[in-house]
Amino acid sequence: MPDWDFTADAVVVGSGGGALVGALLGRAKGLDVLVLEKTELVGGSTAMSGGGLWIPNNPLMRAKGVADSEQDALQYFEAVVGAVGRASSPERRTAFVTNGPRMVAFLQEQGIPFRYADGYPDNYPDALGGKARGRTIEAYPFDARELGPWQEKLRPGMSSGLGLIGFGTELAAMTYYNRNIANLLVAAKVFGRTQVGKVRHQALVANGAALVGRLLHGALERGVQLWTEAPVQNLVIEDGRVAGVTVRRSDREVRVAARRGVLLAAGGFSRNDSMRARYGAKRATSARWSISNPGDTGEVLEMAMAAGAATDLLDEAFWIPTHCMPDGSLPRYPSRQTSAFNRARWRPGSIIVDSTGSRFANESMSFMELGQVMFDRGAVPAWLIFDDAFRRRCLFGALPGRLPERWITDGYVKRAPSLDALAADCGIDARGLEATVERFNGFARSGTDTDFHRGENAYDRYMGDPSYRPNNCLAPIDRAPFYAVAVYPCDVGTCGGVLTDEHARVLTDAGKPIPGLYATGNVAASVMGRHYLGAGGSIGHTCTFGFIAMSHIAERQPRRPPRSEPSSSNVVALWRPSC
Repeated sequence: MPDWDFTADAVVVGSGGGALVGALLGRAKGLDVLVLEKTELVGGSTAMSGGGLWIPNNPLMRAKGVADSEQDALQYFEAVVGAVGRASSPERRTAFVTNGPRMVAFLQEQGIPFRYADGYPDNYPDALGGKARGRTIEAYPFDARELGPWQEKLRPGMSSGLGLIGFGTELAAMTYYNRNIANLLVAAKVFGRTQVGKVRHQALVANGAALVGRLLHGALERGVQLWTEAPVQNLVIEDGRVAGVTVRRSDREVRVAARRGVLLAAGGFSRNDSMRARYGAKRATSARWSISNPGDTGEVLEMAMAAGAATDLLDEAFWIPTHCMPDGSLPRYPSRQTSAFNRARWRPGSIIVDSTGSRFANESMSFMELGQVMFDRGAVPAWLIFDDAFRRRCLFGALPGRLPERWITDGYVKRAPSLDALAADCGIDARGLEATVERFNGFARSGTDTDFHRGENAYDRYMGDPSYRPNNCLAPIDRAPFYAVAVYPCDVGTCGGVLTDEHARVLTDAGKPIPGLYATGNVAASVMGRHYLGAGGSIGHTCTFGFIAMSHIAERQPRRPPRSEPSSSNVVALWRPSC
């Protein structure tokens, strides 16, 4: 009886952006590629995301005449990320900034179109090497009907909740549709595109779902084999080399050989409370705060660790401070409302305070960094404070002036006739809140936030109200009634994982590659360390290192799988964490 039930040159575990880029490249290099997805849907957290890719010195920037270089990108890494350890080694940084543009060019050659998100700044545009015009690219909307029967297998993205087919930058502009003509025209364009798609009976998707849809279409068209509902059970190791995997498929175990290598691209452990408690340290939080994909449960990471993989940054995540019920549970409202509400912290006329009523950060800063500051401050939860002028002026989950009364009666949003009463309702120190608001109102009138410098860089201003002056990020909070919403440090995925080298090979604690084993995405420790360098940072990371991994796999000599069980073979089984 044969030892292996199925054989491929490369086996890819997971089906997000990095997995599909790797699979597509593998086919372009003539490899037999098998992609394994444990859930019934394809796309992972990539499909649920905004779909941007942060890629320094990319071809679309160059076509627009935007100056960038590998040197600028490496200076930016050094200025922002700093010395964070082996996950962001000089070799891995160089591999990322060198291969990112090559990866984009390859995808363009495969017929996948992108748009440069011109004007969406890096998260730290004033740092050495930062770019105020940004380094982010976006996939064009995609008609999922092109997938045929696979259309039903595409994981729904953010556009499905919003009901609008727009680029991420367009959706950002739409949140100020009532503030100037330019943004109103953007909104009209998006509404028009959406309606035309409906009239034509198209199944248009945008953002992350569009990126995954296009990658999936290209992969299937070129002969990539993809199994859904096929969770990997074990890594099979022979003579110290990862030779394949065992998979649970149709209620039976299937042994799959990988002639050249196994690429892990199965995400992190955001949905696993046991692992969060074990590795989170002071940042241990509940899985119920995560808005990552439901399959982000960590088994593949633990499998790699059992095989001897070193790890780093396991206490870190891609934090995205999110408005929750006061007890920390996610509100049960349509995603188009809650996702838009999360942008409220960027709008002039809102602040975030801790239980003492004090501001503790620039509310417009990078979402990942704001989450870190919340933990360091002990501000869990924090509170978003705004007034009735904000409610009348801003789109934040509801049309301006139309905050749903249900939000008040359910306790999601607190409302009170005075700041003193609002503080009492939220458990905030009243004198502290009143003093903070009075000080902030002075900043709003002068246009200068001397405490946290909100509105002083291009990233802040990009998120601000295009029509508000003198600072488009600052407006006074002085019109009753007053409102508050609890803010918790939710996440869209964990940031730490196995250590890999510049070829995406998984490393041991001794720094030696585990032969035949590669990793990308959230199962691997991020090259960006504890920072998020720009919109689409995590997707840029996973797609680039998926490209790098498959490039290296294709160069390996194929291994001939034996037909009988070798004496030196062993199986590394993953343990089952409590969820």
